[in-house]
Amino acid sequence: MRVLLNDLVPEAAAPGATVSDGTLAALYAHPEHRTRANMVATLDGAGAGTDGLTGSINTSADREVYTLLRDLADVVLVGAGTARAEDYGRPGPRTRPGRTRCPELAVVSRSAAVPPSLAEAAPDRGGVLLITRRGAGEAALVRARDLLGADRVLVHGDAEVDLAAAVADLAARGLSRVLCEGGPSLLADMAAAGLLDELCLTTVPLLAGGDAHRIAVGAPAGLELVPRLILESEGTLLHRFTRPAS
Repeated sequence: MRVLLNDLVPEAAAPGATVSDGTLAALYAHPEHRTRANMVATLDGAGAGTDGLTGSINTSADREVYTLLRDLADVVLVGAGTARAEDYGRPGPRTRPGRTRCPELAVVSRSAAVPPSLAEAAPDRGGVLLITRRGAGEAALVRARDLLGADRVLVHGDAEVDLAAAVADLAARGLSRVLCEGGPSLLADMAAAGLLDELCLTTVPLLAGGDAHRIAVGAPAGLELVPRLILESEGTLLHRFTRPAS
């Protein structure tokens, strides 16, 4: 990878420099009490390939940064629909030293339904938390608690999930470095709630066509972000956008 723009950690790498593994980690450092999203899109804005999955538009550079961002996070936040569609598993061990062996996975579900791929215990992988609302109903909440444990079902909000309260709950559990992996509805909701501090966006050199969703769909957000880091690798552009300095 080579650096095209670096306003975040200028001492780590100047524009034009080739990025090593250690430098990449410095460029993507994840401070405490910060929520970032990581998404991938094509040149025409599609957030998935023709099969509806992000895996079909990933590149090697995107996968490298994806792994790094998970290594740096305390918890990965994902919508239940995306977890089911992408067949999410519990997070595996970090590839570099971290605060814990594996990050946690927090799934947002209005219905309090635990995706089947996450229902089984896996002692060698990260744990699963379910974020839901009281409106899901007591029967659904009991089923989720039976599967995951009472302390792993976070109930915030009545008619809708209170994402701000959920993020605060995660921080109180020592999980303040939050990595949101979407999908599009959750990303839009996080941005609309003012909870998104930065966006790591990979743009792959592909014109997809079709009618795939954008990376954020649903709630109007209007969140202004500023490009602070741009890397390039074989046509793939890796951006790190942050909120403007106050």
